[in-house]
Amino acid sequence: MIRIAMLSYWHVHAWDYTKQVQENPITEVVAVWDEIPARGLEAAAKLGVPFIADLDEILARADVDAVVVDTPTNIHRDVMVKAARAGKHIFTEKVVAPTLKEVNEILAAIREAGVKLTVSLPRLNDSYTLTAQEVISQGLLGQLTQARVRLSHNGATAGWLPEHFFNLEQCGGGALIDLGCHPMYLVRLFLGLPQSVHATFGYVSGKAVEDNAVATLRYENGAIGIVEAGFVNSHSPFSVEIHGTEGSLLYGLPDEVIRVRSNKLDASEWVTIEKKENRIPAFDQWVEHVLNGTEADENIGLAVDLTKLMEASNLSEAEKRSVSLSELQQ
Repeated sequence: MIRIAMLSYWHVHAWDYTKQVQENPITEVVAVWDEIPARGLEAAAKLGVPFIADLDEILARADVDAVVVDTPTNIHRDVMVKAARAGKHIFTEKVVAPTLKEVNEILAAIREAGVKLTVSLPRLNDSYTLTAQEVISQGLLGQLTQARVRLSHNGATAGWLPEHFFNLEQCGGGALIDLGCHPMYLVRLFLGLPQSVHATFGYVSGKAVEDNAVATLRYENGAIGIVEAGFVNSHSPFSVEIHGTEGSLLYGLPDEVIRVRSNKLDASEWVTIEKKENRIPAFDQWVEHVLNGTEADENIGLAVDLTKLMEASNLSEAEKRSVSLSELQQ
């Protein structure tokens, strides 16, 4: 068994990951730590495992092999560096950290310790993503010229997001660095890493962080990526558009069907493409990496690029200009 300590229940997905630990036959929760002791005690009681108030103590335990990190984003660096140095494998909520410099420090500690890292980027494993990648690889869209991905909900206006999700210090931002991670890493997957980023933030609900955001990604070959996210929309469908010189792909407008129109097919009509099967979840992939001694290279590479794009977006909004990724501190 891989014995796991849950590090914080700050994030709204912490209980989702707890369920994944419980459902995987190779993993079990053996302890809980939380930066807010009362919350950690409550979680530990529900799980029937000990609550350890001191982070160093829980990481020193011989009966803990790995950790799931759901802490505030601004302490990811400190928590994960400590976990790696303690020899614990790490599964973490995105983003790895708010800045590239912090991510590089985490990765250096992980490499030195030889532990396994996987980041929760769940939509990489979904059927529509895998199918879109196959359509692109088949050349049905030609040279890609634009990708647009939108994801939004009403967490701010309907009041169901926890208040700490609007804490700028803890989160490192709002809708873009939280929900917008998913469209951001998908656009990165489809188009690659851009030359520069320009972001625009909106503040509809009066929170300290943006609740409405768009980031445009500029590529040297003329392609453009568009990332949209928000906490202020009740009925905005998750949507993917990918356009190229030979065709276009649409998904989620509003039905969950992939449609392609291509000069390499019958260009007179849209063709429905059967979706591939989902891949196993990132958590289960991490378990396999731990068991087999393998590395989540694609996952980690995309997670690093995600932080680059988020850091550049935040800087772009702060300084009201386009930001080249080469400007980021290593």
